[in-house]
Amino acid sequence: MQISLKNLLEELSGIEVITNPEQVAKLSEDFAHFSPVLVPLLTGKVGDAVVRPTNENEVLRIAKACVKYNIPLTVRGSGTGNYGQCTPLKGGVILETLRMQEIKWIKAGLACVETGVKMAVLDKKAQEIGWESRMIPSTFRSATVGGFIAGGSGGIGSVLYGQLRDRGNLRAVRVVTLEDEPRIIELRGDDVQKVAHAYGTNGIITELEVPLAPAYGWDEFVVSFPDFMTAARFGQALGNSDGIIKKMISVHTSPIANYFNALQSYIPKDSHCALVLVAESDREPFQSLVRDFKGEICYEKSARDAGKGISLIEFSWNHTTLHARAADPSLTYLQSLFLNDPQLELVQRMHEYFGDEVMMHLEFIKVNGVVIPAAIQVVRFTTSDRLNEIIRYHEAQGVFIANPHTYILEDGGMKTVDYEQLNFKRMVDPYGLMNPDKMKAWQ
Repeated sequence: MQISLKNLLEELSGIEVITNPEQVAKLSEDFAHFSPVLVPLLTGKVGDAVVRPTNENEVLRIAKACVKYNIPLTVRGSGTGNYGQCTPLKGGVILETLRMQEIKWIKAGLACVETGVKMAVLDKKAQEIGWESRMIPSTFRSATVGGFIAGGSGGIGSVLYGQLRDRGNLRAVRVVTLEDEPRIIELRGDDVQKVAHAYGTNGIITELEVPLAPAYGWDEFVVSFPDFMTAARFGQALGNSDGIIKKMISVHTSPIANYFNALQSYIPKDSHCALVLVAESDREPFQSLVRDFKGEICYEKSARDAGKGISLIEFSWNHTTLHARAADPSLTYLQSLFLNDPQLELVQRMHEYFGDEVMMHLEFIKVNGVVIPAAIQVVRFTTSDRLNEIIRYHEAQGVFIANPHTYILEDGGMKTVDYEQLNFKRMVDPYGLMNPDKMKAWQ
């Protein structure tokens, strides 16, 4: 162990530290192995030690020591990201937040939590007073609130409430800086965007105020259809049905549902299907819409059984990719937005053009007040060159690609420099120690 790191750890007496190489290597990873492009780039990128603070004061101590000894610092929640967000490219200290689990307070429509609180724990507590998170990732059982804000963009619930970046979907954050004398800065309102979805490159999030939504009882359904485009149009129609309250609309072409082992006894083989969560009070109009599209409900679970057995949430979003790769590790994925495609003509064109090579998987979300299909397509990977050809073809046809095969912040979804985030980093991380080499603008 280099001398500076040894000295740093000596200064952190009383804070849990992990130095076992195997444990540290495991805590240097997320689910970037979904990408055959990222695997060779991130192989061997590990931290030197993991520190596990229990409160904000300990985070301040860690920050001060990292600056004093010029040690890089990478923040990690549960490691459920997919782009290497929490993989340290230059070694150093990994700050794991899982012991910061206090729910400070919950009231109607709003909660204040420490960064390491898990999404499922927050929801369970909020539901006691009739509320729940506005949106959650498919990894809600293990994902932390801070990790979701730092690395995510939306999820289950986005069909109602839009994206995390939308005004109002994050109320406040407290962050610790990496200056000579680390500070605590509270950002409120639009200022939260300075650190949201920034991979921890410009602030250690310690506490958050997040809005809540009224808690409904959610009925779960799988609906099968004779062809994919009928399933897709059903998904769009359900998204457009303002009188039906829904939390998730996840549409899959064949053979994706064949990868869902736990659902094999319910979903007919080679089905095109929609996985949906609908408020139990809206079961009747939902079933009427299913009949209009000649769908067949092949699986359902009532809201009162929501806590029992499997959850359809864990077959949606990138859990779809997880199940597909469990069956065939050569598969990978894309992330796409079909903007300005109300008739799903572009969706149909991409579906028919690529066929089985790029298997269509849609998640309906709200963007600027309009429900649109986002896609997390399952891709049969052959070469990086072919993958780039697929991306370029989509973009040439007007499909926005949020590239999941890069760990660089700006190259994924934004495709541009966020000067507000860059300027905030210049202020709070003058030595560039926070998750280095992830923000292109800093380079």
